[in-house]
Amino acid sequence: MEQRILPASANMKEFERFLQSSYEIGVFLDMHIAQLKNINMMAKQKGKKMIYHVDLIHGIKNDEFATEYICQEFKPYGLISTKASVILKAKQKGVVAVQRIFLIDTHAIEKSYKLIEKTRPDYIEVLPGAMPWMITEIKERVKTPIFAGGLIRTEGEVQAALEAGADAITTSKRELWEAYEKQG
Repeated sequence: MEQRILPASANMKEFERFLQSSYEIGVFLDMHIAQLKNINMMAKQKGKKMIYHVDLIHGIKNDEFATEYICQEFKPYGLISTKASVILKAKQKGVVAVQRIFLIDTHAIEKSYKLIEKTRPDYIEVLPGAMPWMITEIKERVKTPIFAGGLIRTEGEVQAALEAGADAITTSKRELWEAYEKQG
Protein backbone atom coordinates (compact mmCIF):
# COMPACT_ATOMS: atom_id res chain seq x y z
CA MET A 1 0.00 0.00 0.00
CA GLU A 2 1.55 3.24 -1.18
CA GLN A 3 -0.85 5.52 0.70
CA ARG A 4 0.28 6.02 4.31
CA ILE A 5 -2.90 7.72 5.54
CA LEU A 6 -6.32 6.22 4.89
CA PRO A 7 -8.82 9.01 5.61
CA ALA A 8 -11.77 7.61 7.53
CA SER A 9 -15.14 9.36 7.19
CA ALA A 10 -17.89 8.95 9.76
CA ASN A 11 -20.35 11.30 8.08
CA MET A 12 -21.11 12.98 4.76
CA LYS A 13 -19.29 16.21 5.61
CA GLU A 14 -16.04 14.31 6.25
CA PHE A 15 -16.62 12.16 3.17
CA GLU A 16 -17.03 15.26 0.99
CA ARG A 17 -13.70 16.58 2.34
CA PHE A 18 -12.10 13.24 1.45
CA LEU A 19 -13.53 13.47 -2.08
CA GLN A 20 -11.81 16.85 -2.52
CA SER A 21 -8.46 15.47 -1.32
CA SER A 22 -5.73 13.92 -3.42
CA TYR A 23 -6.05 10.61 -1.56
CA GLU A 24 -7.16 7.70 -3.72
CA ILE A 25 -8.30 5.27 -1.01
CA GLY A 26 -10.64 6.14 1.85
CA VAL A 27 -12.63 4.41 4.55
CA PHE A 28 -16.30 5.03 5.34
CA LEU A 29 -17.09 4.08 8.91
CA ASP A 30 -20.66 4.77 9.90
CA MET A 31 -23.61 4.91 7.53
CA HIS A 32 -27.09 3.66 6.85
CA ILE A 33 -27.53 1.12 4.06
CA ALA A 34 -29.71 3.66 2.22
CA GLN A 35 -26.65 5.97 1.91
CA LEU A 36 -24.38 3.35 0.38
CA LYS A 37 -25.55 3.76 -3.22
CA ASN A 38 -25.02 7.53 -3.16
CA ILE A 39 -21.67 7.32 -1.33
CA ASN A 40 -20.44 4.68 -3.77
CA MET A 41 -21.55 6.72 -6.80
CA MET A 42 -19.90 9.90 -5.49
CA ALA A 43 -16.63 8.04 -4.83
CA LYS A 44 -16.57 6.47 -8.30
CA GLN A 45 -17.24 9.84 -9.95
CA LYS A 46 -14.12 11.22 -8.22
CA GLY A 47 -12.02 8.13 -8.98
CA LYS A 48 -11.81 7.13 -5.32
CA LYS A 49 -11.51 3.58 -3.99
CA MET A 50 -13.62 2.95 -0.90
CA ILE A 51 -13.24 0.54 1.98
CA TYR A 52 -16.54 0.15 3.83
CA HIS A 53 -16.77 -0.95 7.45
CA VAL A 54 -19.46 -3.63 7.19
CA ASP A 55 -19.99 -3.79 10.97
CA LEU A 56 -20.99 -0.10 10.95
CA ILE A 57 -23.49 -0.14 8.07
CA HIS A 58 -26.83 0.25 9.79
CA GLY A 59 -29.89 -1.44 8.38
CA ILE A 60 -28.10 -4.57 7.19
CA LYS A 61 -26.63 -7.46 9.13
CA ASN A 62 -22.85 -7.85 9.14
CA ASP A 63 -22.76 -11.41 7.79
CA GLU A 64 -21.73 -13.24 4.62
CA PHE A 65 -25.08 -12.57 2.90
CA ALA A 66 -24.83 -8.80 3.41
CA THR A 67 -21.20 -8.97 2.31
CA GLU A 68 -22.14 -10.78 -0.88
CA TYR A 69 -24.84 -8.18 -1.57
CA ILE A 70 -22.44 -5.25 -0.97
CA CYS A 71 -19.74 -6.84 -3.14
CA GLN A 72 -22.10 -7.59 -6.04
CA GLU A 73 -24.13 -4.40 -5.89
CA PHE A 74 -21.45 -1.81 -5.09
CA LYS A 75 -18.11 -3.44 -5.98
CA PRO A 76 -16.12 -1.79 -3.19
CA TYR A 77 -12.34 -1.71 -3.15
CA GLY A 78 -12.39 -3.26 0.32
CA LEU A 79 -14.37 -4.20 3.39
CA ILE A 80 -13.46 -4.03 7.08
CA SER A 81 -15.01 -6.28 9.70
CA THR A 82 -14.40 -8.06 12.97
CA LYS A 83 -16.39 -11.03 11.62
CA ALA A 84 -14.69 -14.04 10.03
CA SER A 85 -17.66 -14.72 7.73
CA VAL A 86 -17.44 -11.20 6.27
CA ILE A 87 -13.68 -11.47 5.68
CA LEU A 88 -13.96 -14.89 4.03
CA LYS A 89 -16.81 -13.76 1.74
CA ALA A 90 -14.99 -10.54 0.78
CA LYS A 91 -11.91 -12.55 -0.18
CA GLN A 92 -14.06 -14.98 -2.18
CA LYS A 93 -15.54 -12.02 -4.07
CA GLY A 94 -12.11 -10.54 -4.84
CA VAL A 95 -12.52 -7.56 -2.53
CA VAL A 96 -9.69 -6.42 -0.23
CA ALA A 97 -10.49 -7.94 3.17
CA VAL A 98 -9.45 -6.09 6.33
CA GLN A 99 -9.79 -7.97 9.63
CA ARG A 100 -10.27 -5.50 12.48
CA ILE A 101 -8.84 -6.57 15.83
CA PHE A 102 -8.91 -4.88 19.22
CA LEU A 103 -5.92 -4.86 21.56
CA ILE A 104 -7.88 -5.27 24.79
CA ASP A 105 -5.82 -7.86 26.65
CA THR A 106 -3.65 -10.93 26.05
CA HIS A 107 -6.68 -13.23 25.74
CA ALA A 108 -8.27 -11.03 23.07
CA ILE A 109 -5.02 -10.86 21.11
CA GLU A 110 -4.55 -14.64 21.21
CA LYS A 111 -8.14 -15.07 20.02
CA SER A 112 -7.42 -12.60 17.21
CA TYR A 113 -4.34 -14.58 16.13
CA LYS A 114 -6.50 -17.70 15.76
CA LEU A 115 -9.08 -15.73 13.79
CA ILE A 116 -6.41 -14.33 11.47
CA GLU A 117 -5.03 -17.85 10.85
CA LYS A 118 -8.54 -18.90 9.81
CA THR A 119 -9.46 -15.91 7.63
CA ARG A 120 -6.05 -14.96 6.16
CA PRO A 121 -7.14 -11.36 5.52
CA ASP A 122 -5.32 -9.06 3.08
CA TYR A 123 -4.77 -6.57 5.92
CA ILE A 124 -5.31 -6.39 9.67
CA GLU A 125 -6.57 -3.19 11.24
CA VAL A 126 -5.17 -2.93 14.78
CA LEU A 127 -7.05 -0.77 17.30
CA PRO A 128 -5.87 1.15 19.15
CA GLY A 129 -2.99 1.87 16.83
CA ALA A 130 -1.26 4.13 19.34
CA MET A 131 0.71 1.18 20.74
CA PRO A 132 3.69 0.75 18.41
CA TRP A 133 5.23 -2.12 20.38
CA MET A 134 2.08 -4.18 19.77
CA ILE A 135 2.12 -3.39 16.05
CA THR A 136 5.67 -4.78 15.88
CA GLU A 137 4.68 -7.92 17.80
CA ILE A 138 1.61 -8.58 15.67
CA LYS A 139 3.45 -7.93 12.40
CA GLU A 140 6.17 -10.42 13.35
CA ARG A 141 3.67 -13.03 14.45
CA VAL A 142 1.17 -12.95 11.57
CA LYS A 143 3.22 -11.64 8.62
CA THR A 144 0.17 -9.74 7.32
CA PRO A 145 0.18 -6.04 6.38
CA ILE A 146 -1.23 -3.84 9.13
CA PHE A 147 -3.39 -0.73 9.27
CA ALA A 148 -3.17 1.06 12.61
CA GLY A 149 -6.21 3.00 13.75
CA GLY A 150 -7.71 4.45 16.87
CA LEU A 151 -6.23 7.01 19.26
CA ILE A 152 -3.53 8.14 16.84
CA ARG A 153 -3.71 11.89 17.30
CA THR A 154 -0.35 13.38 16.31
CA GLU A 155 2.13 13.19 13.47
CA GLY A 156 4.60 11.69 15.96
CA GLU A 157 2.15 8.88 16.74
CA VAL A 158 1.64 8.29 12.99
CA GLN A 159 5.42 8.04 12.53
CA ALA A 160 5.79 5.71 15.52
CA ALA A 161 3.10 3.36 14.16
CA LEU A 162 4.64 3.37 10.66
CA GLU A 163 8.14 2.77 12.05
CA ALA A 164 6.76 -0.11 14.15
CA GLY A 165 5.55 -1.83 10.99
CA ALA A 166 2.12 -0.40 10.14
CA ASP A 167 1.63 -0.11 6.39
CA ALA A 168 -0.95 2.66 6.73
CA ILE A 169 -2.90 4.61 9.33
CA THR A 170 -6.70 4.79 9.32
CA THR A 171 -7.75 8.08 10.85
CA SER A 172 -10.72 10.40 10.97
CA LYS A 173 -8.49 13.23 12.24
CA ARG A 174 -8.55 15.76 9.41
CA GLU A 175 -5.36 17.47 10.59
CA LEU A 176 -3.46 14.25 9.94
CA TRP A 177 -5.06 13.88 6.49
CA GLU A 178 -3.88 17.36 5.63
CA ALA A 179 -0.38 16.98 7.10
CA TYR A 180 0.36 13.82 5.13
CA GLU A 181 -1.40 14.94 1.97
CA LYS A 182 1.06 17.83 1.77
CA GLN A 183 3.99 15.43 2.25
CA GLY A 184 2.87 13.42 -0.76
